[in-house]
Amino acid sequence: MSKVKTKFCCQECGTESPKWLGKCPGCNAWNTMVEQVEVTGKSRGFQSSLTQKKEKATSIIHIESSLENRILSQMGELNRVLGGGVVPGSLILVGGDPGIGKSTLLLQMSHQMTEVGLKVLYISGEESVRQLRLRADRLDALSDQLFVLCETNMESIEEAIDDMQPDFIVVDSIQTVFHPAVTSAPGSVSQVRECTGHFMRIAKIKGIATVLVGHVTKEGAIAGPRLLEHMVDCVLYFEGERHHSYRLLRAVKNRFGSTNEMGIFEMIGNGLREVTNPSELFLSERPLGVSGSTVVASMEGTRPVLVELQALVSSTNFPSPRRMSAGIDHNRLSLIIAVLEKRVGMFLQNQDAYLNVAGGVKLDEPAVDLAAAVAIASSFKDRPTQPYDVVFGEIGLTGEVRGVSRIDQRVKEAQKLGFRRIIMPRKSMKGWTPPEGIEIIGVETVAEALTAALD
Repeated sequence: MSKVKTKFCCQECGTESPKWLGKCPGCNAWNTMVEQVEVTGKSRGFQSSLTQKKEKATSIIHIESSLENRILSQMGELNRVLGGGVVPGSLILVGGDPGIGKSTLLLQMSHQMTEVGLKVLYISGEESVRQLRLRADRLDALSDQLFVLCETNMESIEEAIDDMQPDFIVVDSIQTVFHPAVTSAPGSVSQVRECTGHFMRIAKIKGIATVLVGHVTKEGAIAGPRLLEHMVDCVLYFEGERHHSYRLLRAVKNRFGSTNEMGIFEMIGNGLREVTNPSELFLSERPLGVSGSTVVASMEGTRPVLVELQALVSSTNFPSPRRMSAGIDHNRLSLIIAVLEKRVGMFLQNQDAYLNVAGGVKLDEPAVDLAAAVAIASSFKDRPTQPYDVVFGEIGLTGEVRGVSRIDQRVKEAQKLGFRRIIMPRKSMKGWTPPEGIEIIGVETVAEALTAALD
């Protein structure tokens, strides 16, 4: 016989407790424990709907190795982030802030899948059919192979998938879907975990590529338990500022490709348009002959991106100076300032320092250290850098400039945009021939780099 058990589950991390607690012992969040009723002894819903045959263990050398067939969309930026296209049978999770453009991106993606001969099912639990039609009219995403279903019941969704047999599924969003066998409310940890498990089995057994839209918390992480990100094959984050037209698509997990790739889109009146040359975009409004501005060549996955670093150093009237950064880790900024004080002799203890990456890009590569140091020194000494210089290199605590990877790609990207001089680590110049028409200056210390850039 079935038994009814009561438990309390944290809505932030999924920690379970037999009694209510004001503070979650797992994530230390307050007032997140919610009562849930669990019925034991009943069969799980997915076991009755999807039956699997028993598998036997196989030696790995007897398994045939083959490359997975990928489905290519018309947006090259999306294909780049996914590792070369959508893999059939994969489960993809897309997260982002409200209103950033997740539904717009996936509706355009669904329309492009129909143009390559696929049958697409778009499941919406937040919008009506008329709302989706209005968005499709604006995006010009109308196709007779694009089917729309406004449903939140997991059993009804499974029946629709069995009847239609689609090749591609979009669920917007997973927090609105519920299973009747689970007594908790839609969006709870149990419902999200259960429904994601159903979609995972549908994707793997039937070979249907499935995209799930996930809400995010105020900290920017996917709402619900971390188990949700472990279950899927790929986790994408759609980032950007609401007041800017540019959007960034990043992969933080990808079982079929690199997690360092970045796709750049521009939000226009009729949808999202991919940006094929981001370096030219980020440098389009760069001022020339102004102190505190430096161009750095950074790598985003396999793509070199040239970005402007802006620094502002000004005297302070407070006992402790301010250190603020946008686009670069705050701790990295403090480290660079400490190196400039100790190894170069700059007195920055009574100076406020602000560092910004123009264009809203986030850079976490150590190769941007040297460019940040040059920008800070340029603003402190009020000396502008050369307008056609590109600087990159990692800084050590002893003031040395350490080598970085993918030198040839960085230099070729700078040469393509008309830059004439590169200040880079001397250790990275071994075994590599620079192209003609561009000057390469190798430096070993931060002091040498500042002398080359500012004198």
